Amino acid sequence: MAVSCSHSSILFPPSTSSVGFNRFPCLQTLRFKSRNVYQKSRVSSVSASSSRSLEALIFDCDGVILESENLHRQAYNDAFSHFDVRCPPSSSESLNWSLEFYDKFQNLVGGGKPKMRWYFRENGWPTSTLFDTAPESDDDRAKLIDTLQDWKTERYKEIIKSGSVEARPGVIRLMDEARAAGKKLAVCSAATKSSVILCLENLIQIERFQGLDCFLAGDDVKEKKPDPSIYITAAEKLGVSVKDCLVIEDSVIGLQAATKAGMSCVITYTSSTSDQDFKEAIAVYPDLSDVSLKDLETLLQTIVTAA
Repeated sequence: MAVSCSHSSILFPPSTSSVGFNRFPCLQTLRFKSRNVYQKSRVSSVSASSSRSLEALIFDCDGVILESENLHRQAYNDAFSHFDVRCPPSSSESLNWSLEFYDKFQNLVGGGKPKMRWYFRENGWPTSTLFDTAPESDDDRAKLIDTLQDWKTERYKEIIKSGSVEARPGVIRLMDEARAAGKKLAVCSAATKSSVILCLENLIQIERFQGLDCFLAGDDVKEKKPDPSIYITAAEKLGVSVKDCLVIEDSVIGLQAATKAGMSCVITYTSSTSDQDFKEAIAVYPDLSDVSLKDLETLLQTIVTAA
């Protein structure tokens, strides 16, 4: 294992709700281009010199192998319930982030601690079992955030290890098809190495994880996506040209990282990324359940990037 080491049919998700966002004007500034941009793209005839062959298949982790955001949301809500976090303090029940809210929120504020700090600043610092009254000092607020985040992280690990979480549809089959066909196989994630290892060992099994030709996490590069460093590094470690790599991503940030590296990218979106602008992708799918390695090879061999 090397550690650290013509467009298809475009499918569209149902429209997502913005319920609950009238209370959060800051969140209303988050806008994505309409999914109507995914009309039939212009694909020209390909000359031999522009043809690409699939030599390496590279997967992102969160959102591609694992639909993780709802699991993170569940872990946050479990933490809020465990510590009886009430925000605003006048609430009659513990804080609970709805699916509709979190789908938008997680694209606006990155990182667990910044998410909670932003939310509490906007809605009032909460009461909880950690403090008799809402914390007012910076030290007490930091203690609240740190405690909630630590508990949430352990809860998330428990959920992943529980056996109740599966890889997204088609992922394992596609990995096995690629391996059987002699293609290089890699996972490149912006998440921390420990988090990605936890997910891969539990979702694709240890044998597949150890059989990867390259595995890179956010710890392995100086710049995170949308910077292309992680994908450029992967191509170097795999010993293949960037033009012969195909990346599978779920978000516009990952798409930008792949295309800046000179790689073609297929999108398999989630509910929280379905409204993002994926016009630079060579194909967009709701999941990989009906996507074969042959489909991906055909895409890469026949696509020409429009000037």
